[in-house]
Amino acid sequence: MSNNNSRLEEYWKKNIRYVLSLLAVWFFVGYVLSIFFVNQLDNIKIAGFKLGFWFAQQGSIIVFIILIFVYVSLMNKLDREYDVHED
Repeated sequence: MSNNNSRLEEYWKKNIRYVLSLLAVWFFVGYVLSIFFVNQLDNIKIAGFKLGFWFAQQGSIIVFIILIFVYVSLMNKLDREYDVHED
């Protein structure tokens, strides 16, 4: 039973590591690029829009959606690795 508890603990720690890593990416894109570096990014234009504006309006949302799919993929892999997946 102790071995099973240690595996579940290891599983949970990896899950938390994934969540924290993905939240760090989201924070960087959503706050750092969209708020703190907006003036520097506004010097670059994509399709006529300033890059800072793009990150604040569309970029952070698109990155957030991508992060959801990345999390699902990582968790499916982790679930299979620890044999806690659903059939």
